[in-house]
Amino acid sequence: MKLCVALDLGSAEENLAIVEKLSGLDLWFKIGLRGFIRDGWRFVDSVKRLSGAPIFLDLKLCDIPNTTADAALAIAEGGADMFNLHASAGIRAMSAVMDRLSALKTRPLVLAVTALTSFSAEEFAAIYNQPIENAAIAMAKSAQSAGLDGAVCSVYESRAIKAACSEACITLCPGARFEGGETDDQSRVATPQTARQERCDFIVMGRPILRASDPKAAALQALSAFC
Repeated sequence: MKLCVALDLGSAEENLAIVEKLSGLDLWFKIGLRGFIRDGWRFVDSVKRLSGAPIFLDLKLCDIPNTTADAALAIAEGGADMFNLHASAGIRAMSAVMDRLSALKTRPLVLAVTALTSFSAEEFAAIYNQPIENAAIAMAKSAQSAGLDGAVCSVYESRAIKAACSEACITLCPGARFEGGETDDQSRVATPQTARQERCDFIVMGRPILRASDPKAAALQALSAFC
């Protein structure tokens, strides 16, 4: 299991200060929509240069197949080590992405977003008309058919997705929180210890580390659950 720290602070300078504090730890950094739109590839390059850590570019692509594939190639050529797209873009879009990346000597890991961890069971059913776990498994199987490396899901779908697809199917699980911590806008959260039990490959943790008085100590606390 790997820790992915979400760089979600209000400026590039604040985020890079966190990167410096976490220097030397075995982790990934996640750059999301706000940070990438505001600070662009220069910020991605700065994080890589400062930390040497791999980058998960969390842009959740969702468009028609050719447009999605074009964006995926730009992400790969920009130097991201992992990125994601919505499984609900459909199997043609996911297949188009993998076809476009197949010409590269090396490519990033590509994950399909299943059910956002901000959804409650009721909210998800109101939109998708089915239970979260059923939909997450179906989306992950579709992503596997298209050649993707895995799925973005909550901790609570990880084990079922691996059972339905394979143990090689990567599960990346946002919403990691320490015991008793604030859930903020997440609905389906879990501790790093629970994530390990559920065989998650990556957990994403942002605010519990970013807001900590000692971010490095908080990151080490999360990493201690991996042993």
